[in-house]
Amino acid sequence: MNYKVFSKEGKELRTIALDDNVFGLPVNDDLIWYAINNELANRRQGNACTKGRGEVNGSNAKPYKQKGTGRARRGDKKSPILVGGGTIFGPKPKDYSYSIPKKAKRNALKTILSLKAQSDTLKIIEDFSIDSGKTKDLVKLLDGFTQAGFNSGLRTVLILKDDDPMLKRAAANIPWLSYLSYNRLEAHELFYGRQVLMLETAAKNLNEFYNAKEAGK
Repeated sequence: MNYKVFSKEGKELRTIALDDNVFGLPVNDDLIWYAINNELANRRQGNACTKGRGEVNGSNAKPYKQKGTGRARRGDKKSPILVGGGTIFGPKPKDYSYSIPKKAKRNALKTILSLKAQSDTLKIIEDFSIDSGKTKDLVKLLDGFTQAGFNSGLRTVLILKDDDPMLKRAAANIPWLSYLSYNRLEAHELFYGRQVLMLETAAKNLNEFYNAKEAGK
């Protein structure tokens, strides 16, 4: 499929050929859900921890004798029914992460890219960099891209062609903008981005990257 490439000023420059096996697939909702939930599970720290009855500090002695006081019988002060006692069935550290087949993750990312291309929320822009590394310079550039239908302030994902430290530094302070490298995409960020802004070289690299992955299985 052919897709428009815009200049930094939002003017149409040329078209680029995008691989239908990457940007022209039918949308698979189940696969997207599968990949996003896997990422969210892998992000969980799972370090919540409570103390049980046997772990709480305190005496093991009964507070008063079993019979003859007229009060209800009960055990020590570490009982879960008392303030400061142990917790019943409380959370313990747990590893929530799990893996999914590489092919499933790869196909999920490709179907999200296809969804963005088909819904016209994907914009391809000529390669650029922010040599100063300043946020204001990147914001100024993005504001000038509005002629191409780009809306500043909407949740946006910027897909980079390489590890550009100055561009990442400039993008780090924009709350509605996140960035991903073309070879390290994340299903959650990509799917929930209202707009996807992709550098031209990143689009070319994606064609080659996924075809190479498919060849290598």
